[in-house]
Amino acid sequence: MPNKLSNISRGSMKKIEHSSQSSIFRPSPESAIIPLQPQQEKIISGWERLVAQAQTINQMAAELEAEILELKAIASAINSQRNYLSKNAKSRKSVCQYFTVSIPWVKQKSDECLILTTRKVDLFRAEREAASLAQKLRQQNKNKRLAAQRHKKNPEKADTETKVFFLGR
Repeated sequence: MPNKLSNISRGSMKKIEHSSQSSIFRPSPESAIIPLQPQQEKIISGWERLVAQAQTINQMAAELEAEILELKAIASAINSQRNYLSKNAKSRKSVCQYFTVSIPWVKQKSDECLILTTRKVDLFRAEREAASLAQKLRQQNKNKRLAAQRHKKNPEKADTETKVFFLGR
């Protein structure tokens, strides 16, 4: 059987004749191979898909950040309840510990190159903002009390100072 297959293949090989005159082997300007170039529509479509995917990642990252902050708020509420219920007992350990947290983020450089990186989640920003606002309100209240005291001592001068303080004139 193997001899029969080799005879068949030899027979078929003999039937194909190669000629240097054949157009397959002779290069011609009309038959030059044009390099494959991606179609402009495919590039644009690919870029649009890439940008859409980057936007999806950033949207999911923002949602993840919100969920992380919600987790922190829930843990804080549980801690407050536990501390309230155990009034005289010393404070219990927090139900959640916090370490540095980063989420994926896609940035776009000015040359339209995308960068997949991470962005830190500021878990304590709300507390800092609340403390800052409270400090500003305390300072404003203190300034109002001082202005009222000055007004009682010297009504004419205090009126001018109060107008300058509140109206900025």
